[in-house]
Amino acid sequence: MEVNQYLSMFIDESKDHLQAMNDNLLALENAPDDMTIVQNIFRSAHTLKGMSATMGFEDLAHLTHEMENVLDLLRNQKLTMDDFIFDVLFKGLDSLEAMVYDIIEGGSGKADVSALVASLQSIVSGDYKSQAGQQTGNVPAKQEESNSRQLDEFQVSILKQSMEQGVHAYSIEVTIREDCVLKAARAYMVFEALEHNGEVIQSSPSVQDIENEKFDRSFAVYYVTGLDQEALTALVGNVSEIEGVHALLLTPESLDEQQQSQKQQADAKPAQEAADDKPAGGGKARQAQGNQAAKVANRTIRVDIERLDVLMNLFSELLIDRVRLESLAEEIRKNELTETVEHMARVSSDLQNIVLKLRMVPVESVFNRFPRMIRDISKSLEKKVELEIAGADTELDRTVIDEIGDPLVHLLRNSVDHGVEMPSERTSNGKPETGTIHLRAYHSGNHVFIEIEDDGKGIDREKVLKTAIKNNVVTAEQANTMEDTEVYQLLFASGFSTADKISDISGRGVGLDVVKSKIEQLGGHVFVESKLGAGTKFSIQLPLTLSIISAMLIRVGNEKYAIPLSSIVETMAIDPGKIRHVHGNPMINYREGVIPLVSLKQVFECPASDEAESEELNLIIVSKGEKIISLEVEEFIGQQEIVLKSIGKYLPNLFGISGATILGDGQVSLIIDPNALFK
Repeated sequence: MEVNQYLSMFIDESKDHLQAMNDNLLALENAPDDMTIVQNIFRSAHTLKGMSATMGFEDLAHLTHEMENVLDLLRNQKLTMDDFIFDVLFKGLDSLEAMVYDIIEGGSGKADVSALVASLQSIVSGDYKSQAGQQTGNVPAKQEESNSRQLDEFQVSILKQSMEQGVHAYSIEVTIREDCVLKAARAYMVFEALEHNGEVIQSSPSVQDIENEKFDRSFAVYYVTGLDQEALTALVGNVSEIEGVHALLLTPESLDEQQQSQKQQADAKPAQEAADDKPAGGGKARQAQGNQAAKVANRTIRVDIERLDVLMNLFSELLIDRVRLESLAEEIRKNELTETVEHMARVSSDLQNIVLKLRMVPVESVFNRFPRMIRDISKSLEKKVELEIAGADTELDRTVIDEIGDPLVHLLRNSVDHGVEMPSERTSNGKPETGTIHLRAYHSGNHVFIEIEDDGKGIDREKVLKTAIKNNVVTAEQANTMEDTEVYQLLFASGFSTADKISDISGRGVGLDVVKSKIEQLGGHVFVESKLGAGTKFSIQLPLTLSIISAMLIRVGNEKYAIPLSSIVETMAIDPGKIRHVHGNPMINYREGVIPLVSLKQVFECPASDEAESEELNLIIVSKGEKIISLEVEEFIGQQEIVLKSIGKYLPNLFGISGATILGDGQVSLIIDPNALFK
């Protein structure tokens, strides 16, 4: 079987199933008696195991199979959850994730999982020392699997209903040649052929054992199809390396005899367990249960990110031409042209919304992994820490999403390890025993802000400076004149990452230079606020990397600028006499408060225009989170959709400028970054 073409699909779906298992295990810790959660974990494990076996990743499939055995006992209430079982399952998930990422990086996905397998098998057998193992009569795995041949009432009902509708029901036994090397692969091909022509109701041995080649040379299935006996035998017999096929046509009477025989067996397997012993993707029972989910799944496709880049660039050029056409239509003033351009504008606006949303992904896909990480670190450090997440639905460009994970992991680990104090220290300082870390995300302008804030010990300014001077990051003279924000930025200097005992300064410097460089590679910035004894907040500013934004065009002097509409609160005009000065800084009254006034003419050193000055000041009120300032401009030109173009490497680090755009008249206009003006 050619597996390379399916590798991308395997990787994507494996990551989804691993994340689902992680989320559900965390939920199960808070509700260990909820069998619905266990059932969800079991389904993810079963699907992952099947995919891994099909792709030939034996270690992945083997470990998942052993985890599945434990989950099977749990969902049938033959085992009770305890700390040991939770820890082993979490370690199993870590190993599965490591193997999947090895495959992503081009590896074979192999790993030594013998220790984990032994732990899982000890749980199944009841040998491990725990209250759960002593209180429950755990059924050995071999005994559990030996009952998989029996049909439950629901499966018998499906077979009978099929017969009533004129569909044939068969008991099929397939024998594989003795010299076959990949028995599981041949079995998979048989199931694949059967699924295309009918429905597999149950298999024996179980699908788990077949996928792991835990069968001799033959296996049996109960099957419904429209094919007659001769055609069915030929269908399965056409699969290579199949030695023999025996298909027995079933009748309602023969099924009744089987059912009666089953009732006489003392240790018949529960119906729910038998119902799960059919191939992933097969069986009317599973189809009936998951019909709605299947409809949803079939409505989504995966698209290469490079194709979306090409689509975005093409639409950007289309938008520039649209704006140009709108300008020409306004000059020519011909009805037919104006109507056509207006219709084009409406259609392209709808198209624009679709194109933009295609690239956007909620940061939830990154945030989801952190509750598990915080749990593990706090447990190993014997600390009590809660992670509170807000704004997980905030959307960010996919390319940024893929890169931001590692910096966030590092900052969160620092917050747990060196920010939040030990429970005894917190209680002695009058704090709650459990520390809290807030992880927030929100939009501001054409940027996304991600904040990591803890209520820990904070950063000791003097210790930071002492270490910075010791490592020759700054001189003693420079240290005496530095403000707090400048001191905290020293934590990102490369000198800190080589210090021997970073814990003396709350460990905030370990590797933070790597965090900063990664964020700056993404076109972002990182800021630090801290209060000794109260906590620390890291703020990461990231560009949305959208090439198309809504903006307000303004004039400052003789130059035209654009301000992202998402940053603007409102526009207004005031009398110059209402400007107040506080400590030499211009301020204005705004909504029962006072806010700073920033003159864009002074910030960008624009030459004065030839036009007469207005008697009123034109102001744009912009916000960044909860902070608000006012910007003084000379003229409001109007709202427009603009294409954001990077200025490039020739003009790096332009203060207050995030890019440029081409206007309808062909002129270039700089795009203002309002967030930079808050500094």
